[in-house]
Amino acid sequence: MLLRKTALVLALATAAVLASTATATAAPADPAPVTTAPEAFAAAAAANPVIVVGGLSGVAVAYEPIAARLRGDGYRTFIYQLPGLGLGDIPTSARAFATYVNQVRASTGAATVDLVGHSEGGLVARYYLKRLGGTATVGRYVSLGSPQYGTYVANIVAFLGLGSCAGIVACQQMTIGSAFLADLNDGDDTPGAVRYTTIRTLQDELVRPTGNAAVNDGATNVLIQAYCPLRVVGHLGLVLDGTAYTIVRGALVDGSVRPNCLAL
Repeated sequence: MLLRKTALVLALATAAVLASTATATAAPADPAPVTTAPEAFAAAAAANPVIVVGGLSGVAVAYEPIAARLRGDGYRTFIYQLPGLGLGDIPTSARAFATYVNQVRASTGAATVDLVGHSEGGLVARYYLKRLGGTATVGRYVSLGSPQYGTYVANIVAFLGLGSCAGIVACQQMTIGSAFLADLNDGDDTPGAVRYTTIRTLQDELVRPTGNAAVNDGATNVLIQAYCPLRVVGHLGLVLDGTAYTIVRGALVDGSVRPNCLAL
């Protein structure tokens, strides 16, 4: 079983989140200097704390680039690494995340937080909102390349001769048609007064079809290439790319969708 799980990780590593540990050693250069106006910086410092929720196999350091951008814009920013690197049951991860949210609220004195979830992290955060009462403690939800309705990449693992995701529970739950996703997507996709934004890219190697990274019922669903057709952004690139970040930043201030297609 160990060899089969190792084979699965290697099979997906070239494209995807299962390789996100590699980003810890291949992190990009520091973000470009921030030009945030002093009044905007002060407003961000007083805004909700932002929790960046990592994805499957995503170590915390892999999310430092986007966290650094947020901190540079004045946000109190925290990174949540999924328990067991997100290989286990997603609802269990969501319950652990609920405890973490309460810890952040207690340490900052904030009544509500904003969430930015990458890949599986977006599913963990949305389960927290929908099934664990999280709508009372969250103001804004932003997902980056989250397989909200599943991905064929998870389904195709069986084709590689590795069985049902080689026993990796989170992978099984992200297959199209899984019981987990049927439950998560039963009824309203966007409960509560939370402002929901999803961000996706045509070059996503893990979420196929890419439309499955969007949700229904009033969310703002943003396809990067609908605004910036020449912008090339992969799955892991969603937490590194400057254009993607300008969409995140706009969502956190309830702004209109106005991506900067030339952002570094």
